[in-house]
Amino acid sequence: MSRTIVYIDALNLYYRALRFTTHKWLNLEALARLSLPATCNVVAINYYYAPVSGRTDPAAPNRQRAYLRALKTLPLVSAYQGNFIASRVWAGLIHPLEFRPVHWLKLIYPRPVVTRVWKTEEKGSDVNLGVHLVRDAFQNRFDAAAVLTNDTDFVEPVRIVTAEVGLPVILLSPVNTPATSLMKHATSVRHIRPYLGPSQFPNLLVDARGRPIHKPPTW
Repeated sequence: MSRTIVYIDALNLYYRALRFTTHKWLNLEALARLSLPATCNVVAINYYYAPVSGRTDPAAPNRQRAYLRALKTLPLVSAYQGNFIASRVWAGLIHPLEFRPVHWLKLIYPRPVVTRVWKTEEKGSDVNLGVHLVRDAFQNRFDAAAVLTNDTDFVEPVRIVTAEVGLPVILLSPVNTPATSLMKHATSVRHIRPYLGPSQFPNLLVDARGRPIHKPPTW
């Protein structure tokens, strides 16, 4: 059995595999057991996330807090927090202007060159995942790693672990067609979508202090 640590890019998991599904109440330990080979002995699961904003959906932070409480009931899971930074920036417009609905094209107002937009950036989560993956490899904390993402920012950390440290990295893909550059350096690829449904928490959990944790109604 190979000591295996699982590294989860929470933002990529959500937007690539969970966003438009009813599988958001996801038990990460169950997912790891089902999606990884039987030879993998999962010793830790690292979940890298950033707090969501309630600017467009006021209930979103409460849903995330409930999920993080649910994850704390899993002994193998450690959550590592990054940050979301939202800022108002100037951005250039595409010309000719594109409008929806189409009849807006008849507007004859002067064409602006730039406009203000909200720019949301995640800071820290990707760096934390990549650094932890490489550190753990060099410190011999695992015999194999599994990385759940389709973000090509992780190509170099995966390459270092497989090519320079000589340890296998399993790519847990949240999409049907993973990024070519990630597949190039990963040792193997496993697809998680068939296991999302069977890997759900029960609707009601109880934390270590006996307090209930309810699945969010919209999930």
